[in-house]
Amino acid sequence: MHFLVVGPGAMGCLFAARLKRAGYEVTLLDYLQERAQQINNQGIFVQGVTGEYTVKVPAAADRISMHPDFVLFCVKSYKTKEAAETIKPWLWPEAFVVTLQNGVGNLEILEEIFGKKKVFGGITAQGSTLLGPGKIRHAGEGETIIGPEEDPYSPLERIVSAFNTAGFKTRSTKNVVDLIWGKLIINVGINVLSAITRLKNGRLAEVNGTRLIMENAVKEAVAVALAKNIQLPYPDPLARVMEVCRDTAENIASMLQDVLKESITEIDFINGAIVREGITLGIPTPVNHTLTCLVKTIQETYEERI
Repeated sequence: MHFLVVGPGAMGCLFAARLKRAGYEVTLLDYLQERAQQINNQGIFVQGVTGEYTVKVPAAADRISMHPDFVLFCVKSYKTKEAAETIKPWLWPEAFVVTLQNGVGNLEILEEIFGKKKVFGGITAQGSTLLGPGKIRHAGEGETIIGPEEDPYSPLERIVSAFNTAGFKTRSTKNVVDLIWGKLIINVGINVLSAITRLKNGRLAEVNGTRLIMENAVKEAVAVALAKNIQLPYPDPLARVMEVCRDTAENIASMLQDVLKESITEIDFINGAIVREGITLGIPTPVNHTLTCLVKTIQETYEERI
């Protein structure tokens, strides 16, 4: 079984390294030739909760000659459409596409480009931090869930089996959209506040100011989700967000990692998505609107920081 992992970021390197280490064929696709060559030369270095090791994973910055069975999208959400359109002309038509990306909208983008029957979506609670090109810290482990589950002979079960073999606790589900929204609500409460305050996850639930903002941002997001008939995978959304803060207390949220690297963030696919959906549904989202504007201001003025 051959995996093409699109994007050499923290999550892409983690899945590529573990799948390759488990004996699967893996190719890592980058858009930078120099970085791809560096990864080819040094391999992927992993440290953290699963130990310290280096895995040689072939990397490319152009079309690959092999036919992947599965394509795992690990690019930032704002790069999804561009990356998908780039590989579609040469991608083997029998390949299936998988996204475990943050936010909402990625699944729909990929379905539009590759066809709904060729795309699986999901969530993962794996935590990974990019230390440098091809170098990551595996910060935490958690369940990975993929869907939609159709029948026992679906290609989905091959993905689930491969991920489990690679050490990722994985299962399938019938209704993946609800789970994606469930993770979105958590990201709405944590990622943006971490990016603005530069605090690790655990502190966000302990400081009065961030806790209050978190509560209001989550309430708005839940109102939007309920209006869309989303069945969230937990009974108390705010309690779940607080629980994740505690469970990942030492984690550096992905949006904060972007800000520290002075990169574009995924704000438009997280809090920004709540604002857009709120406008469509006629639901006010002033807290999420303000948080979105603040992060956009930060990322547009990196060179002007005092």
